[in-house]
Amino acid sequence: MTDGPIRVVVADDQTVVREGIVMLLGLLPGITVVGSAPDGEEALRLVAEHAPDVVLMDLRMPRCDGVEATRRIRAEHPGTEVVVLTTYADDDSLFSALQAGARGFLTKDAGAEEIARAVSDVRSGAAGLSPQVQLRLLERLSGAPHPGAPVAAAAQSAPQPAAPAAPPPRPRPGPAQRPPLPDGLTQREAEVLALIAAGLSNAEIAERLFVSPATVKTHINNLFAKTAVRDRAQAVAYAFKHGISDGS
Repeated sequence: MTDGPIRVVVADDQTVVREGIVMLLGLLPGITVVGSAPDGEEALRLVAEHAPDVVLMDLRMPRCDGVEATRRIRAEHPGTEVVVLTTYADDDSLFSALQAGARGFLTKDAGAEEIARAVSDVRSGAAGLSPQVQLRLLERLSGAPHPGAPVAAAAQSAPQPAAPAAPPPRPRPGPAQRPPLPDGLTQREAEVLALIAAGLSNAEIAERLFVSPATVKTHINNLFAKTAVRDRAQAVAYAFKHGISDGS
């Protein structure tokens, strides 16, 4: 981490939201707002001009949306991290932003302490995920339905006719063979990756797997090298992409 205050750019197309966040950040010690932008193109210009540590990025903006702006910032200005702002924790664009290189995710109703923690976390190289967003990521990773998801139309239709008699039971097949893990991951490394995606710390992973924290760190270093991810946020995206989850 560098010395001095964390320098931040705020990008949101809603003036009231943008100015409110700027005002809130101005009250937090250790954070300096160096610019604010109403769209992704202006955010890119401000990043090039001021080289901030962190951009708080709205997802839905004109001219250049948050996902594309995040991708370009991470490609052109790798020293600047991105924390995505979203109105709803179940916004499907979250996953695109994660794959574009965002390190943190906050809902717009986040409090000052939560925003300050996320900004500080991503500046120090960690992932900054609000509890609501982390829950949504885990649901997407595990395939669990989000509460309030629409019920299939067939389940709401009139009573169905009785099912035909079941065919005679077939012989039980042998245990299914698991598909090979991607990028040469070992089974233990996949377990560690799944627990990272589940939001566990190194100490919690060590406790879950009955190994030492040093062993967990070794597994993490190995799996990061094999998968070419740089941090835990990218590891979550990798786990999601390859269907690696706790209990899978």
